[in-house]
Amino acid sequence: MTAERKKAELVECVLQLTDRVFRELLPLIPKEVLQFDLTMPQLKVVLLIFMNGPMRMSDIARGLGMSLATATGVVERLVERDTVLRESQPQDRRVVLCSLTEKGQQLTDVLWQSARQRARELLMAMTPSRLRSLDEVLKALLEAGAATKRG
Repeated sequence: MTAERKKAELVECVLQLTDRVFRELLPLIPKEVLQFDLTMPQLKVVLLIFMNGPMRMSDIARGLGMSLATATGVVERLVERDTVLRESQPQDRRVVLCSLTEKGQQLTDVLWQSARQRARELLMAMTPSRLRSLDEVLKALLEAGAATKRG
């Protein structure tokens, strides 16, 4: 077996483990999230803005693989629900940025804190030597992320 093939198999193994870790981190949907009454496309827009910060409508559409018209409709419903804010830029009124309102930020905070609390429980169950190893792996992932950034 070639070194490249071994590496590809190891990457696949790591991806499978990562899937399992994410399932472990988010075993339950917090009840507060269920009260927000968002469709899946709306939740995706909220999470995309949360992860990237204020975004142009075209970037939202591209990020979710939907047409500009579809993205605009989804965002319009989020604006009506006071979850997303659309603001024209003073220097160029044609550029409209979408950002989370306080209500939208509260939604993402609930999700984030739930996952963070579960991660804390898992980490506290680990030995110090395993934690140090995980720390090194996460730093290596961040370095790889910085080295492979697109844009």
